[in-house]
Amino acid sequence: MTLDSEDMRACFAKAPPETFATVEAEFHEAARVMSAAGLADYMEGAKALCALGRGHDLVLAYLENMPAVARECGEDVIRDCVGAAMKLSSMTSGDVIALLFASLPMAARRLGDPELLRGYLQLIHQLSAKAARGLRPMLGVTDELLSKLTLSGLKRWANFGAEAYRRDLPNLTRYFALESADAKKMLQQERRGTLFIDTQRKLNFYLRALWARDFFLRPTAADYDGFRPYIDGHVLHLPDAVDDLGGISGHDLYRAMTAHMAAHIQYSSAAISAEQLTPAQMFFIGMIEDARVEYCAARAFPGLRKLWGRLLARRVEAPPEHPTVLALERFAEALGDPALRLEAPALDALAAKFHAGIGELAEDNHFSWELGLELYHIFAARRDVPSLRILNSLRIPYRDDNRFVWEFEEFNWDEHGAEYLPASQRQIRKHVSVLEMAHEVDAELAGDDAQEIWVCSDNFMPYEDAGEASTSFNDMWGKDPISPPYHYPEWDYQVQLYRPDWATLFEHRAKKGDPGAIDEILIEHKPIAHRIRQIIDLLSPAGVQRIRNMEDGDEIDLNAAVDAMIAIRMGEQPNPRITMRNVITSRDLAVTVLLDLSESTNDTMEGSEKTVLQLTREAAALVATAIEGIGDPFALHGFASDGRHQVQYYRFKDWGQPFGEAAKARLDGMIGGLSTRMGTALRHAGAGLLKQPERRKLILLVTDGEPADIDERDPQHLRHDTRKAVEELAGKGVMTYCLTLDPEADRYVKRIFGANNYTVVDHVARLPEQLPVLFASLTG
Repeated sequence: MTLDSEDMRACFAKAPPETFATVEAEFHEAARVMSAAGLADYMEGAKALCALGRGHDLVLAYLENMPAVARECGEDVIRDCVGAAMKLSSMTSGDVIALLFASLPMAARRLGDPELLRGYLQLIHQLSAKAARGLRPMLGVTDELLSKLTLSGLKRWANFGAEAYRRDLPNLTRYFALESADAKKMLQQERRGTLFIDTQRKLNFYLRALWARDFFLRPTAADYDGFRPYIDGHVLHLPDAVDDLGGISGHDLYRAMTAHMAAHIQYSSAAISAEQLTPAQMFFIGMIEDARVEYCAARAFPGLRKLWGRLLARRVEAPPEHPTVLALERFAEALGDPALRLEAPALDALAAKFHAGIGELAEDNHFSWELGLELYHIFAARRDVPSLRILNSLRIPYRDDNRFVWEFEEFNWDEHGAEYLPASQRQIRKHVSVLEMAHEVDAELAGDDAQEIWVCSDNFMPYEDAGEASTSFNDMWGKDPISPPYHYPEWDYQVQLYRPDWATLFEHRAKKGDPGAIDEILIEHKPIAHRIRQIIDLLSPAGVQRIRNMEDGDEIDLNAAVDAMIAIRMGEQPNPRITMRNVITSRDLAVTVLLDLSESTNDTMEGSEKTVLQLTREAAALVATAIEGIGDPFALHGFASDGRHQVQYYRFKDWGQPFGEAAKARLDGMIGGLSTRMGTALRHAGAGLLKQPERRKLILLVTDGEPADIDERDPQHLRHDTRKAVEELAGKGVMTYCLTLDPEADRYVKRIFGANNYTVVDHVARLPEQLPVLFASLTG
C-alpha cells in the first residue's frame, strides 16, 4: 500500500484538498524514521482505520502521531496501537480514538518503554468499559498527568475515579478532567518524587563518564511492594519512579542503583554456578558478591564509596520483621567501611577477613562463594536463618535482585531424570534386536517392579490371545511411559504477577478396562440414548439449504416471481424478494471434554450406590456418543495432581481417533485420586485445542469441587489462577464452560468462570442425562 493507492485516495476523498498535502508530508516523515517493514505496518494500519468508516480525522490523527511514537518506542508498537484503536471502535466514538492517537507521542516520550506504552493502551481500553464518560476529558489532560505520574500511579488515579463516581456521571467527567478537588488530591497523593524519564539522560551520561561505555537502561513498572531492580540480557531495568529517602534525593538513589548494576556487568567475568545451593545460601553469597563489585568500582572511582555508604548507613525507624535482617544490614555496611566494628564477634571477624583478602582476590568471584557460605553457616549454626521472603526484605534500596550473578544449568530429563528416582523405582529400557527378544525374554508381560525392560527394534504385534491386537509389545511392557514435562506459569494474585514455569504437567498413558462396560452403559440409558439421537438430528449439518425470499440471491425463485407478476397484474405492490440462494451449512466446532479425576470422585453419592466417578464415566460416554454422531472433532481427557510438580494428564480419546473399542477401554479404566490443580490442566487442554483448525473452540469441564492441591494452603490462590487461565483461553478464542457437581459451588464458581459459563448440577444422578443436553445448548 502506497500513499497514492486507491484506498488512501478514497479515504480522503471528502476531505479538504489541503488535507492530502498534510498526509503526504506525514508519509515522508514516517519514511525517514521507519524501516521498510515498519512503514508497511504503518500504511496497513492506516488502511484498517480507513475501513472503520469513522471519518478522515481519525486516520489523519494516526498518520500524524505514529512516526513520533515509533521514534520513541520502536516500530513494534504500531500494531499494538492500531489493535487498541480497533478494540475501542466498538466502545467509543472516532473523536475519542483520534484523541488517543494525539496523546500517544507524549505517552511514549514520558513512559519511554514499549511494554509500558502497551500498559497505557490497556488502561485506556479498561477505562472505556468502566468509565467511558471520563475517557475524553482524561485524554485531554494526559500531558499533565504523565508529567507527574508513573503508569502505575496513573492506573491507581484512574481506577479511583472510575469506582468513586461510577453512578455520578457529572462528577466523573469533572474528576477525569482534573477539575474536582478529589482529582487533584489523588494526583498529589500518587505523585512520586523522581521519575525515571526525567533522569534517564543524566544517568546515561553518568555511566558513560565512569566506564567510557554505554549501558542500556529501561524503566519498569514498580507497582508492587518488594520490587527490586534487575539485570536481564545486559539491560538495566530500573523502577519508573523513586521517592526521596530522608536526605538522599531520588536522583542520587538512581545514580547508586545504576552504578551498582553497572559494576556487576563491568567486574563479573563469569557467572557463579547455583548447582547444589539452596536459595538462602545463594542470598548470602550474593551479599558478598555485591560488596566485591562495589569494592572494585570504588577502587577505580572513590566517590562511589561515599554514595553507597550514605545509603548503607541509613537507619530505618520501623523495626525489621526478623532480627537477622538488622544484623545483615549492619554487616553490609561493615563490608563497605573497613573502620566499622560490629557487636557480633563472628560477623566482625568475617568482615575483617573480607577486607584482608579482597585486595588480592577482587577479580575472583569464587572469593564471594567461599565467604558467602561462611556467612550462611554463622546464622545456620544458631538456627537463625529466616525465610527467603524475609531475607529479600533487606532494607538496602539501591541493590538489584542478583539474577545476573547466577548460572542455572538446564535440567535434561531425557538423560538424568531417572537419577532422581530411588533405585527400587528406576527402570532401564534397553533396545535389542528381534532375535534377542525372541530368545531371551522369559516373561511376556514384565511388571512395574522390573528393573530392565527390553524394547524391540521392530515394533511387532503380539498374537491375538496376548491382548488387544492394536497394542505392540513395546507399549505393553514395563511401567506406563510418561511424556516429557510441560511447564506452565501460575498466577499469583497477591503480587499480581505470574510465577514462571511454576507447575509441571506430565501426560500419562491411560490404563485400559473393559470396552464392553461402556456399551452396557449405553444400553442401560436407552431413553437418554434416544434423546441423544434426536439431538443429533437437530444439530447435524443439513448440507445444502435453499434460502428463499431474498432480494440479492443467486437465482430466480419461480414461485415468488409468479406471485409478483400476479400482484402487478392486479395493481398491487409486488414483493421484490423474488430470488433465492443455496447455502452449504456446516458446523465449525472443536470440543475438549475435560474430566476431574481427583480423590473426591470416589465418594458414593447420597441416595445412590454409584460413585461420582461412575456417573462421570456414564456422562462422558453419552456425550461422546452424541458428539461422535454429530461429527464434531472432539477429545476426551482427564486430569489430577499431586502438587505443582506432578500434574497428571490422561488422554482417553484424542483428536482424530474414533470413539471405538480402544477409547472405550481407556474410558472404563479411568480411576480417581489425588487433587485438582485446575488452571494447569486447562492451559494444557487449551494448548492442544488451539492447534485444531476449527474456528469455534470449547472446553467442557466436568468437576466435583473447587481447585485445590496439597502444596497450597491458601484456598484463594488456585481459584485466582484458574480464573486467569479461563481469561487467557478466552483471549485466544477458547470458551470454557464448567459443569460442577459441588452443591457449594455458588461460593466460587461464578467468580472463576463468569456469570453464564457454568451450571451447578443439583441432582448428580441426572448428570448422564444433563451433559449431552448441555452440550447441545452450548453448540446448537
